Amino acid sequence: MRSQLSAVLSEALAQEGLLLRGGFEPAAAEALPLLPGGGKPQSVALVGNAGSDIWRVFRDSPERRDGKPDSLDRWSKRVLSGIAARVGALAVFPFEGPPYYPFQRWAQRAEALQSSPLGILIHPRFGLWHAYRGALLLGERLDWEEVESKASPCESCADRPCLSHCPVDAFSEQGYDVAACIGHIRETEGRACLSGGCLAREACPVGAGYRYEAEHKAFHMAAFLAARLKED
Repeated sequence: MRSQLSAVLSEALAQEGLLLRGGFEPAAAEALPLLPGGGKPQSVALVGNAGSDIWRVFRDSPERRDGKPDSLDRWSKRVLSGIAARVGALAVFPFEGPPYYPFQRWAQRAEALQSSPLGILIHPRFGLWHAYRGALLLGERLDWEEVESKASPCESCADRPCLSHCPVDAFSEQGYDVAACIGHIRETEGRACLSGGCLAREACPVGAGYRYEAEHKAFHMAAFLAARLKED
């Protein structure tokens, strides 16, 4: 049965192009911060997106227009912190720390996700076209759906086009050649990938209806390249 809090959160998130992506009850020994009222979190609710609904909201936001770095992270923090304040929750994020929270493991506790050959967690419905923007630590237990153990859709994908569509063979069964990828998209030959999104990710047939819009894909590719060049 859907709780009132779950309905309130889902509606508030939908207005921002976001989804309540499931959650779980934390174990007593898990190291989580106290809630604003001083209580211990009773639920961890994962928040994210599938498809480009988030882009249609974010692209016109002050954070997107101000020209400062980390625009999507700053937008996520403002939006989720505001929603958290309305329900007495605490928002935490994968891009902040310490402490650094295990969002990938949290996601797999909340939804039926599996590893893909590209290193992105694949969703049985959304494919590779989803992400997590944060989590809400709640003082109320919600009736989370039990996560079913499912085989990865990659196991029944005989052709594995994701491993053959990269122009520089950056993806293989052995892993991801980051240097080859970056070397390609920073040059003229890689402009199609930079402006239109990763061709290997695009080749995955799962969740095709949730593929990001072109402008959305280009935004993430530009942010990825900038972050890698900054590291160098």
